[in-house]
Amino acid sequence: MHKYLPHTHEDIKAMLERIGVDSIDELFSDVPKSLFVDDLDLPSSMSELELSNHFHALGKENKPLIPFMGAGAYDHYTPTVIRHLIERQEFLTAYTPYQPEISQGTLQYIFEYQSMITQLTGMDVSNASMYDGATATAEAMFMATAQRKKNKILVSKTVNPNVINVVKTYADYRDIDVVLVDENNGQTSVEALKDLMDDTSAGLIVQTPNVYGVIEDLSGFADTVHAYKGLFVINQDPSTLTHLKTPRAWGADIAVGDAQPLGVPLSFGGPYIGYMATLKKYMRKMPGRICGMTKDSEGRRAFVLTLQAREQHIRRDKANSNICSNQSLLALFVTIYMSIMGKKGVYEAQQQSYDYAHYMYEQLLNTGLFERFTDKPFFKEFTLKTLLDIDKVNDALTEKGYLGPLHQKMFAEDKKGLVTFALTEKRTKKQIDDVIEIIKGAA
Repeated sequence: MHKYLPHTHEDIKAMLERIGVDSIDELFSDVPKSLFVDDLDLPSSMSELELSNHFHALGKENKPLIPFMGAGAYDHYTPTVIRHLIERQEFLTAYTPYQPEISQGTLQYIFEYQSMITQLTGMDVSNASMYDGATATAEAMFMATAQRKKNKILVSKTVNPNVINVVKTYADYRDIDVVLVDENNGQTSVEALKDLMDDTSAGLIVQTPNVYGVIEDLSGFADTVHAYKGLFVINQDPSTLTHLKTPRAWGADIAVGDAQPLGVPLSFGGPYIGYMATLKKYMRKMPGRICGMTKDSEGRRAFVLTLQAREQHIRRDKANSNICSNQSLLALFVTIYMSIMGKKGVYEAQQQSYDYAHYMYEQLLNTGLFERFTDKPFFKEFTLKTLLDIDKVNDALTEKGYLGPLHQKMFAEDKKGLVTFALTEKRTKKQIDDVIEIIKGAA
C-alpha cells in the first residue's frame, strides 16, 4: 500500500486485534487528558500558515517561542508540501550520485538548485551546495588564497562574528593570516580597506546585510580589491536578493552565504545549507561539484556530474577542499521552496519581512526607550541602542512566549547597549505590538 493512503476500517480492525487493543483511543491511554484538545474550533477558511498558527495556539504545553532574533537564522514560512515531496522515491537515491543511471532524480534537482542560485546571485556557476554559510565563506577564503597564491585575507568586522570565527579556525590550519577591516557607522570602512589592501592580500570578505542588519554600500570595493589582483567575496542572505543588488552587480568574484532563509526551518540550529557561486574562470578552484545536463546515446535528456574537485576524485593533496560536502537534502528543500513559491511568492515574503521590520523599528523609536544606532538602510533586521537591561527584557519576553532580540554584547563587550531585532513574513502586527508592550512593561 502507498504510504500516503489511509488505512481502511478492516486494516485498523485487523491491527488492533493483532496487538490486543480494543480501540485506537486506547493506544493513547498513557497520555494525560490535560494535553488533549477537545475542540479544534476550525474556521471556515484560512491560509496554510494561518491554520498552522491556529493549531499551535490550541496547544496547552510545549509551545515554541515566537522568535524576534535573527543573526543568521530566520523564521521564514516553510510550505508543508515540501516535507512530503522530499520523500518521493525519485529523490531517495544514492547520497553521492557517481552512477548517473540510478541517480537521475538527485542529479536533476541539484542541477535545478544550481540554476536557481545563479539566477539569484547573477554569477556564472554554482556548486552543489555546502554545509552552511559559515563554512562556505571559509571555503571561499581557500579559493581566493589558492587562486592568488597569497596567504592573507581581509575580512570586514561587520561580518557575523560566528562566521569570522569559522574563517579564523579554517585559516589557522592553512597558515592564512586573517586581517579584520574596521567598521564605520555600522558598515565596512572604505578608508580602512584602502589602508589594508595591498599586494600580499588574496582578497576581501564582506557581508550584506551585515551583522547589524545594515545593507552595505559596496561601491568601489571591487575596484579596490581588483587593483591588487585580489578576489572580492560577498556573503549574503540569498532571500534578500529578490530586492537587493546581486553580488555580480557589485563586482564580486565569489558569492556565498546560508540558504536557510529559503524555506529551511530553524530546526534547533540545523542542519542548514551553504551556497557558493562564482565566475566561470574560477570554477575549477571551487570545492564540491557541479552537475550538468547533457544527452544520452539515444538523445534523451540526462544529468551528470560535470566537475568534481574533491579529495574523493583527485589526489588528496591536490584537492581544493578535503572536508567540504554537499547538503543534498537541504538543496532539494531549497529547490522545492523556490519552485513552489515562485519569483512572485519569494518576493512577496521578503517584502512583508521588510515591511514588518520597518514598522517595528519606528514603533520602538517612538517608545523613547531606543535610539538609532546608524542611519544606514536595513532590510528585515535592524540594530538599535538602548539603556535597558536586555537580559531582563528577554526574560520578560520569554515568559510571554517570545524569543527576544539579540544582545550584541554576546559578540563583543564594546557592543554593549546594542540590540538587534529580526522579522519575517511569519510575524504579525499583533505580535509586534505585544512585544513592544512587554518591553515597555519590563522598562
